[in-house]
Amino acid sequence: MKVAVVGGGGREHAIVRKLSESPLVSKLYAVPGNGGMADLARLVPIRAMDLEAIRDFAVREKIDFVVVAPDDPLAAGLVDMLHAEGIKCFGPEKRAAEIESSKAFAKDLMKKYGIPTAKYAVFTDAEEAAKYIDEMSEPVVVKADGLALGKGVIIAPTRAEAKAAVAEMLGGKFGESGKKVVVEEYLTGPEVSVLAFTDGKTVVPMVSSMDHKRALDGDKGLNTGGMGAVCPNPYYTPEIAREAEEKIFRPTLKAMAAEGRKFKGCLYFGLMVTADGVKVIEYNSRFGDPETQAVLPLVKSDLMEIMLAVEEERLTPDMVSFSDECSCTVVLASKGYPEKYNTGYEIKENGAEGYIYYAGAKAEDGVLKTSGGRVMAVTALGKNLREAVEKAYREAEKVTFTDKYMRTDIGRRALEKTGR
Repeated sequence: MKVAVVGGGGREHAIVRKLSESPLVSKLYAVPGNGGMADLARLVPIRAMDLEAIRDFAVREKIDFVVVAPDDPLAAGLVDMLHAEGIKCFGPEKRAAEIESSKAFAKDLMKKYGIPTAKYAVFTDAEEAAKYIDEMSEPVVVKADGLALGKGVIIAPTRAEAKAAVAEMLGGKFGESGKKVVVEEYLTGPEVSVLAFTDGKTVVPMVSSMDHKRALDGDKGLNTGGMGAVCPNPYYTPEIAREAEEKIFRPTLKAMAAEGRKFKGCLYFGLMVTADGVKVIEYNSRFGDPETQAVLPLVKSDLMEIMLAVEEERLTPDMVSFSDECSCTVVLASKGYPEKYNTGYEIKENGAEGYIYYAGAKAEDGVLKTSGGRVMAVTALGKNLREAVEKAYREAEKVTFTDKYMRTDIGRRALEKTGR
């Protein structure tokens, strides 16, 4: 099969690498991909949001299967366009992708179908929102309704700051994404990320993970796209997993089907284990980043076979098997990320082993150079979490480029819980 993966980051590199292992795949394309994955896939210089150009390329090259990985083209309806041409895809159609592209839709869905989540209200008027905020406990969570590059969620320590955040969002800070805001209660407890394969009827959760969003050690600094992840998440016990499957995973699929929005692809559940049970913080309509870089190396099954089964609505749990090892992913970033940073520096792996996934990298005259904030991720496996963490850092230390930055405490919270 000729297979194309849409997107150009570390998540896409992880997907490309896993698909390259499948005997079903005869040729791989990355659209647009990045210089670090050119050894596995032919790079096609089309932006992920140039939907018509991607469709035309897929038709012209007779692509058999397209994996749409990023949120924006899913929300814009790329899968719908490809399906209209008879091309099979992995990823939800536009109406199903709204579970991520509209937080208001997702919250209303959970409320309607009794799926546990934080108390909330949706507003388009700042004064009405202010009245609601006055009745809330501090801190207060304020979310832009639409996609906002991961920056549309504000945890406001005070009511006054929450009101200011609402006014800023409704005032146009995030454009169309902020024309509607969700104001919700602040939940406390350990966070858990669970990616799940689903064909709209059957849901097969992958190994749980713990993401590290903040830029600095100790979970300080600005929010980022993710500075690392570990699998499995020690807070996601078998009891919590059963509760999540019974009260969240299966009910979400049934709810989407009942609304005429059958979800097929990878559904990401952002969960919080609270004193009142496990609750949904957010849904994503695709593989998370950097969770994918930590989870996919643990998948023992053929990813192409799984994705075909999802598209053809014949997924069964026995199609997906996982290693019982642990994994740790450490993101290597450009100093200054997620704010201002410099790029264009040569990257040297220096014999680093394990799974190396490139994100912000481009090839110039046969040399790989930095081109983004998150440059790459290094993933290692181990028989326990401590071994995986130590291996990941050992290999990450080998990689060199000017202004290289990484957190030094990925996995620390998990190790404090497990002790090993």
